[in-house]
Amino acid sequence: MKYVYPAIFTPESGGGFCVLFPDLPGCVTCGDTIANAIEMGRDALAMWLCDAEDKHEVIPQASKLADVKCDKDSFVNLIVADTVEYRRENDNRAVKKTLSIPSWLNVQGEKAGVSFSQILQDALKNHLGLESRSARKQP
Repeated sequence: MKYVYPAIFTPESGGGFCVLFPDLPGCVTCGDTIANAIEMGRDALAMWLCDAEDKHEVIPQASKLADVKCDKDSFVNLIVADTVEYRRENDNRAVKKTLSIPSWLNVQGEKAGVSFSQILQDALKNHLGLESRSARKQP
């Protein structure tokens, strides 16, 4: 799920920027440079939204950019976060699932030396329209 929220960037006295999301209580971060502050803002936004999604909380509507007020030294910028992508990059914990397949299929799979877990992951990604492991860009 993609979200776009306004963030207030305020220069800090020792350098860097504080980033505050006025629509999301407690969603604050900072960065050493503008680029770093934007990246940290995207991370904080995605983390806040993932937590709200996990708790089935109502996610506040984003304010219109023109409606966000800030001090004269600060500025407002939109930040985008994709919670699906954030989870893919940051939450690769293995979760044990119990499932059933026909015995003959299990025998064939074991003979072929297949990774049942990897095949299930690839099939789920395909079924859900998500990028498969083999389709990911290699660094």
